[in-house]
Amino acid sequence: MATIDAKTVNELRTRTGAGLMDCKKALVETNGDMDAAAEILRKKGIATRDKKAGRVASQGTVASYIHMGGRIGVLVEINCESDFVAKNDLFQAFARDIAMHIAAASPRFVKRDEVPAEEVAKETEIVKAQCAGKPPQAIEKIVAGKLEKFYSEVCLLDQPFVKDDKKTINDILTEQITKTGENIIISRFSRFQIGA
Repeated sequence: MATIDAKTVNELRTRTGAGLMDCKKALVETNGDMDAAAEILRKKGIATRDKKAGRVASQGTVASYIHMGGRIGVLVEINCESDFVAKNDLFQAFARDIAMHIAAASPRFVKRDEVPAEEVAKETEIVKAQCAGKPPQAIEKIVAGKLEKFYSEVCLLDQPFVKDDKKTINDILTEQITKTGENIIISRFSRFQIGA
């Protein structure tokens, strides 16, 4: 069994944002494997997020971001459960990061269920037309893959985070929920661009 020292626990805590005891338990469980421990904490964060999803998030903030000499501007509403978290520097930094990401990545919707069904059907039809002559099972897989790519382009929660493309915005949101212990919802945003 690997020795789990405070430095290793702190390194995992810095990497994941989880609590010290959770980090230590995950490292003990994985015999000191940092990546496996991070994965355990991530799964726990998703479970925590799912438990908190039904809780009312009536507090929050409206963050703004102006980019490129005033040519692009973003307003985003992010809700949480308490005024204490809403005013927290960590939450405010998260909100600014999301606004900056929206300016850079230009999503059109927050989540998948906001995409109009007609738009998804049109995208599916285009992909099927491109796959003419291929076996039906192959077409199904290609359509599923192309729709995933489509969602990652137009839906904020599915987009790779501009500051760390190994994580999606949904991953960043889950980490924030784990850190604050509250339900957090990215409610809506507006992106303005000169000449667009």
